[in-house]
Amino acid sequence: MSSPAVPPGYSAFRAARARVVARDDVAAAVRHATSGGTLYEWATRVAGASPLKGRRTAWAAELSLGLDVVVRHSAHGGLLAPLTGDLFLAPTRAPVELANALWLSGRGIRTPPVLAYVVYPVAGGMLARADVMTQRVPGEDLAAAWSAAPDDSARAAIATGVAELLRSMHAAGVLHPDLNVKNILLSPCTSGIDAVLLDVDRVEQQPAGDSDTAMLNLVRLQRSAAKWHREHRLPPDDHFFGMLRATIFGG
Repeated sequence: MSSPAVPPGYSAFRAARARVVARDDVAAAVRHATSGGTLYEWATRVAGASPLKGRRTAWAAELSLGLDVVVRHSAHGGLLAPLTGDLFLAPTRAPVELANALWLSGRGIRTPPVLAYVVYPVAGGMLARADVMTQRVPGEDLAAAWSAAPDDSARAAIATGVAELLRSMHAAGVLHPDLNVKNILLSPCTSGIDAVLLDVDRVEQQPAGDSDTAMLNLVRLQRSAAKWHREHRLPPDDHFFGMLRATIFGG
């Protein structure tokens, strides 16, 4: 299994046959967490851990010194998911997720910091499984936040937060090919609402300021919202996207 470069501020070490990459300030705690099994197994056993529903259940837990984390086991989505399951070509998408998270953060786009990942080789090293640990960001996803918004003022704050995220992505040349109402997290902040980008392992770098990239992100998000509306009869709906377009493009 190839070993991608370790970013500054991170360390790599072995836990049995697995390769662990962890941020330096949490490396000792991650080493302890992986000493008796997988990182995901550790998260399911921590006192007070709670499940977070998604494609596969992730676990919110406390790592150490009050640091709240989320640990998930990587898995494929889409039509081939029943066949590919949780197996990826080594070294999996985990190193890309870490690199993308650092790149996004460096351009002012908020995304949960990747604290650690663990890659477990199988089948002679050609394939692997992975667990990823991120710092937990308080909030709720766009679909839940919009559905629970009590009035137009709250909805306007959500639209402004999401628009600011999309504007920042446009300025940095960020294309998220799977942008949807479940992977934008709305987190309270002193100035209102921060929109936080999730699932960044498939983020693509495009020319900064490219208007086609901005429109692709918006169209992908609107397609997701339309599907959510059809399946759940819940917003966001056309009203949200009218507000969003006006905030981003004016008019």
